[in-house]
Amino acid sequence: MAVTVQINLDRSSPVPLYHQVASAIERSIDAGELPTGTFLETEIAMASRLGISRPTARQALQELVDKGRLVRKRGVGTQVAPDRIRRSVELTSLHDDLAGSGRLPETRIRGHVTIEADAEISRLLEVPEGTEVVRLDRLRLADGAPLALMRNYLPARTAPTAEELATDGLYAALRARGIRPHVARQRIGARTVTGEEAPLLDEPAGAALLTMERTAYDGSGVIIEHGSHVYRASRYMFDTTVFAD
Repeated sequence: MAVTVQINLDRSSPVPLYHQVASAIERSIDAGELPTGTFLETEIAMASRLGISRPTARQALQELVDKGRLVRKRGVGTQVAPDRIRRSVELTSLHDDLAGSGRLPETRIRGHVTIEADAEISRLLEVPEGTEVVRLDRLRLADGAPLALMRNYLPARTAPTAEELATDGLYAALRARGIRPHVARQRIGARTVTGEEAPLLDEPAGAALLTMERTAYDGSGVIIEHGSHVYRASRYMFDTTVFAD
């Protein structure tokens, strides 16, 4: 059943009507009046009820779709999108970030194998070829929903066990072993989901993913891990603050 939002428009305001409508809907979402999955009225019904044009109603809804607050599905309607998880671009683990924000993190270990470093892994970890390293593959969930696929490479002599990583974040497990991440170099990007990833992340073909490549170092400049992670863009974002000179 579609829900209508009480919207009071100020037609004398310099703020465009579409933005007033979008802001009112967003306030209702933030206040918890429109839970995830709630269907909104159609743009035709909204335009008629508020006395605005259909393009204005469409623009209001599209603004919220672009911000990730609503999702529109052909033949289904417009719904309130799941909350997106915001993560500061800092040297922390996703597990700790989720727990700190009141989410319930869960880890499914998809692989924990010891291999010999080939030329590429040797370059990533700055170790000689043939060095034993652990390749770690995990599916991270938040409140029971899949959120990220993570692959990490670590020197075998310092890598936490699969049992440790099933309950703790990688950095917490490393700190428990006396290994402290000090600084990292990371790169954030985007791409579309692959056929193998889509069912694991519960995303449709062609969905957008955020990507992060990170190499972490200890206080003496030694690499302790390299990670290659993908996140559901529909449920996740990186959040950072920038300063002027």
